[in-house]
Amino acid sequence: MTVVLALDAGTTGVRTIAIGHDGIPRHSAYREFTQHFPKPGWVEHDADEIWDVMVQTINEVVQKLEAEGEEIAAIGITDQRETVVVWDRTTGDLRHRAIVWQDRRTAARCDALEAAGHLDQVRSITGLVLDPYFSGSKLEWLLTEGGVSADNLAFGTVDSWLIWKLTGGTAHVTDVSNASRTLLFDIRTLAWSPEMLDLFGVPADCLPEVRPSSGEFGVTAEGTGVPAGIPITGVAGDQQAALFGQACFSPGMTKNTYGTGSFLLMNAGDTCPDPVEGLLTTVAWSLDIDGQTQTAYALEGAIFVTGAAIQWLRDGLGIISDASEVGPLAAECDSTDGVYLVPAFAGLGSPFWDPYARGTIIGITRGTGRPQLARATVEAMAYQTRDVVDAMAAASGHAVEELRVDGGASVMDLLLSFQADQLGVKVTRPVNQETTALGAAYLAGLAVGFWDGLDDITNQWSVDTTVEPNADRSAADALYAQWQRAVERARGWETEDGASDAEGGEN
Repeated sequence: MTVVLALDAGTTGVRTIAIGHDGIPRHSAYREFTQHFPKPGWVEHDADEIWDVMVQTINEVVQKLEAEGEEIAAIGITDQRETVVVWDRTTGDLRHRAIVWQDRRTAARCDALEAAGHLDQVRSITGLVLDPYFSGSKLEWLLTEGGVSADNLAFGTVDSWLIWKLTGGTAHVTDVSNASRTLLFDIRTLAWSPEMLDLFGVPADCLPEVRPSSGEFGVTAEGTGVPAGIPITGVAGDQQAALFGQACFSPGMTKNTYGTGSFLLMNAGDTCPDPVEGLLTTVAWSLDIDGQTQTAYALEGAIFVTGAAIQWLRDGLGIISDASEVGPLAAECDSTDGVYLVPAFAGLGSPFWDPYARGTIIGITRGTGRPQLARATVEAMAYQTRDVVDAMAAASGHAVEELRVDGGASVMDLLLSFQADQLGVKVTRPVNQETTALGAAYLAGLAVGFWDGLDDITNQWSVDTTVEPNADRSAADALYAQWQRAVERARGWETEDGASDAEGGEN
């Protein structure tokens, strides 16, 4: 049986999944890679290590496929989006560690650009806000302070880097969804913006060619460490890929991915919406159908830390030894007993966009223990999602009627129940929760005729669990009101010079 290979390059690890025509994963392999924290608020990756572990997962899956006589029809790639990779166009050597989307080093620069009056233009052209989350200010920092020369430079998000490596350096490309996260892309003309390149001092010749999300990106080459001759025909940023994998093809359909962060996207249709306060406007995907390119847009709320907080419980505090323990541990108590964790470890994203917020635990008493901290971490995922959903409904005029969920934490029924109560809408988890990889596979498969069209994909989406909300919202609203108080205490904690408000710095 023929399969499509999905390469999912996440923030803490990479995964290769072989997906059959029925949309069911056949084989998968996963590897984590190193997280580098050179300074407080700085986060970096070694892109060579990302490539190395990706090759390992590809070959592990390929060996299983070859043993079963299965062939690979195409490769789809999905990635962690805004992370910046820079390398030498001739040698392929990296010029600097990759600067990760979570990195906060350019917060002061973004503040200065906003103070200089650039925000409205940035939002109008890119659909984004001036925040260090996005690629533009990171690339500017590399060119001005990071010691990176613009000479013979190639820039890309992680998808571009992987395609470059897979094709033996013959393809320097990206897709519209990843390009739309850089602060350098005009989401209406679907081209690199001269105004944004000028604003951030980025030379146009370092940029990848932008292509539709489903189509030709290149072919795997000899000598790369992976089988040669496989077409790469689908690419999308991880959150757009998850929206596609959740079959959210109609305007108003909404999904939330509980990953390292949480990202809530609503399909906004084929017309680019005007900027919305507190939210992002992004390109969801573009498809080449019957010789015509069709583009879909999305409203997005970006929550920086959700699953990463579980990793912190494991690696930072040591109160769990494996991420899978957090759900059972949280279920050991009926409530947090008034404890709230605001996981603003990398600032706050939507709808606050506060890079100076910092993580806060409040309400601790002598009775607070491991179960209460675990439950507070789980509940914080739902509270942050409500922050975004409320902002999205208020700004767009479209109430969310159902939330389709995926990502590692979506396996927790406790989370889904609490989420449904907080939102007052049903929460639905599909049978196949690897929707990010599935979206990349679907995009690749559509380009080579592996799947016939969107109806074919919609028919494969099936429900594992649907959780209905409690009809009485009073308890949920009371808990949420306390959450909002906790958020206010976390906001604006660190100042531009790295001092906290308590240390006398200016906010």
